[in-house]
Amino acid sequence: METSTALYARLLAEPGRSLDSLCEELGCGEREFQQALGELRGLGLLRATAATTSGVTAVPIDTAVRRLLADSDRRFTALLGEARRTRERVEQLHTRYLPLQTGTAHELVRGADRVAALLEDAARGARTEVLSLRPGQDRSEAGLAEKLARERIALAHRVALRTVYPAAALHRGAVLAHVQELTAAGAGIRVAHTLPLWLIVVDAGLAVLPAPGEPPGTAAVVVRDPAVVGVVRELFEHFWAAGWVPPELLGRTTPDDRHREVLRLLAAGLTDRAIGRKLEVSDRTVRRLVADLTTALGARSRFQAGVHAARLGWI
Repeated sequence: METSTALYARLLAEPGRSLDSLCEELGCGEREFQQALGELRGLGLLRATAATTSGVTAVPIDTAVRRLLADSDRRFTALLGEARRTRERVEQLHTRYLPLQTGTAHELVRGADRVAALLEDAARGARTEVLSLRPGQDRSEAGLAEKLARERIALAHRVALRTVYPAAALHRGAVLAHVQELTAAGAGIRVAHTLPLWLIVVDAGLAVLPAPGEPPGTAAVVVRDPAVVGVVRELFEHFWAAGWVPPELLGRTTPDDRHREVLRLLAAGLTDRAIGRKLEVSDRTVRRLVADLTTALGARSRFQAGVHAARLGWI
């Protein structure tokens, strides 16, 4: 929203201004102004203070990023704890209760062939989405080919497919080629520094997890309990939100000079209009350049684009 970026720029330049005078200067309605304030607060770019007439002060971008990452780390730690508790629940369910009743909310599948068949059935049955974390699987070219074939089945049904890999995995040529093919087929791919466990969620109604104590790929637990599936899905969404699109999957490995300058000016808090004046281009061109960057970086907002760009060393 251009009002929020303009407001942030004013608060950076004139920290003593009152909110009423800023609203009047920006020429926006009260509702739009309050929405802009809400967006800035949500991004951590404002904090309450008694030292200014406005009652708020602008927070520098680098400070907001550090706080965002610190908050992400706290949530990550909490989710890891929840994931460990979930794995303990799953282990307890399949070791103590599964022998009494199978084929209901939880099911243990043993054998690499049966696990592969399970995953293919899940891909064929998916109707809305398939989500997965891949921390250490897919090492062989044959395994990658089988996985690609399964995921093409889901994509052919117009299923939204999103996968997070550890960033280090893309250093292997076979894995990089695999994710490039997936991206070209329409899948969403991101990477993260670390991933806690392998998991798959299908249509928010089924989760597949590694069986505790079994070698990777040889056994899996199928979970249909809505409460457990919800926790697994939340864990995936945390890593998806914290992940980023690797430069190897972008249209260009690094931004050109114009896009890099736009990133620098955005990080400095300039509005579209101010950026246009600096670059001697129209506001419309600036908006197009910003849209290019947010799309390329897999970001949902300008602020998130800045975080991803910083991680990639673009700014």
